[in-house]
Amino acid sequence: MKISNTIPLTFLLCTILCFSQKRTDQILSDLDNKSEFYGNIAQTIWGYAEMGYQEEKSVALLQKTLKDEGFSIKAGIAGIPTAFVAEYNNGGPVIGILGEYDALPGLSQQAVPEKKPAGKAAGHACGHHLFGTASAATAIAVKNWLKKSKVRGTVRFYGCPAEEGGSGKVYMVREGVFDDVDAVIHWHPSSANAANAGAALANKSAKFRFHGVSAHAAAAPEKGRSALDAVEAMNYMVNMMREHIPSDARIHYVITNGGKAPNVVPDLAEVYYYARHMKREVVTDIFDRMVKAAEGAALGTGTTMDYEMIGGTHELLPNLTLQKIMYDNLVTVGGIDYTETEKAFADKIGKTLGVENVNYETAKNVMPYQEQGSPMGSTDVGDVSFAVPTVGLGTATWVPGTPAHSWQAVAAGGMSIGKKGMMVAAKTMTLTAISLFSAPDILDKAKAEFLEKRGPDFKYVPMLGDRAPALDYRK
Repeated sequence: MKISNTIPLTFLLCTILCFSQKRTDQILSDLDNKSEFYGNIAQTIWGYAEMGYQEEKSVALLQKTLKDEGFSIKAGIAGIPTAFVAEYNNGGPVIGILGEYDALPGLSQQAVPEKKPAGKAAGHACGHHLFGTASAATAIAVKNWLKKSKVRGTVRFYGCPAEEGGSGKVYMVREGVFDDVDAVIHWHPSSANAANAGAALANKSAKFRFHGVSAHAAAAPEKGRSALDAVEAMNYMVNMMREHIPSDARIHYVITNGGKAPNVVPDLAEVYYYARHMKREVVTDIFDRMVKAAEGAALGTGTTMDYEMIGGTHELLPNLTLQKIMYDNLVTVGGIDYTETEKAFADKIGKTLGVENVNYETAKNVMPYQEQGSPMGSTDVGDVSFAVPTVGLGTATWVPGTPAHSWQAVAAGGMSIGKKGMMVAAKTMTLTAISLFSAPDILDKAKAEFLEKRGPDFKYVPMLGDRAPALDYRK
């Protein structure tokens, strides 16, 4: 059966406007009234700046916020201490809201428009402090609407740790925590407002460890076998391999342990690799070739090698039935206006990015709807999208032109620009969830599209295999 990607306009209007304009205005007004409350939560998590699987304080704050609103909490799910589910159960369809809260290492920054580290080990350069907070705000707003409207429905907040390379959601999918969910909603901080069909690269990552023999590098070098030589030999071979892989594939690495002193032949060295492509079977092939390079490097240097899978994610499976509804709701909410103070901040940030004139209209407006996206990064939301119909958006939490994983993103995320964009996301996700609860037929159409695109023979196989959660990958 072929599912149409185009929903009749009259059906959409009926779906989105099934609750009165007055009620919609009230929902948005209620979120506006709590913007300072949620802004303070986001700011607190921004200050914690906890890395993957270390987000204890961030999780405690989000759990308390949701518990205070009547949600039941299941902590430590899928064998992960910082993963949890908060639920308001009123029967009916189940809609999940994803929330993230991990920071990135080495990107500490104050909320100022010049590079000025805050003296911490990490920083929220991908805006996950905003991500988790807006998603919690959404879950609470939807819960309140379900209670007031007496509509049957269950809303779940999924607390998802370690998105940045730790693949937290993959373990959650593997454990079946999304199996009874009808649809999942998520978002991500960005430098623009858009609700297009998302795209992401499949990803597989591992730490390759080489073991050699230590010796005095000057007095007895012949007795040593350098683990660092093995790392460098692997890197050389993989870099040559780049010419012979698809041009749209990506390989990244960083040497995480190269020895301790130049006059000691290193007996242990480690290199951390990522492989990415829009098709997971290509990623698997590239990764297998990287393993062969590592084996050859060990053979050629007289060392031994082992590797630890760290992460692995599927590409994103878009759901156009849901995506158009989310886009229309984003248009209803609109973007943000900068104050003069925010413009002064943005202008200074822009200059550090080589942008002379910041386009404030990018933050104020919504990007045109598109049904296809160009994959650049990777996300463990990809695995969720192969388990349940999934829809997402991005909002302008950063100064237009800002790349993710930058100190500029940390800075904007720690001041009012980030918090304003966060509330745009909370409002849009809230209206989208209400649209789905108000017209359950949409969920049936979304599931039919989902099953068709996934294919009748699909079987979920995690890219990271059967390993236990990599709880110490940031240590």
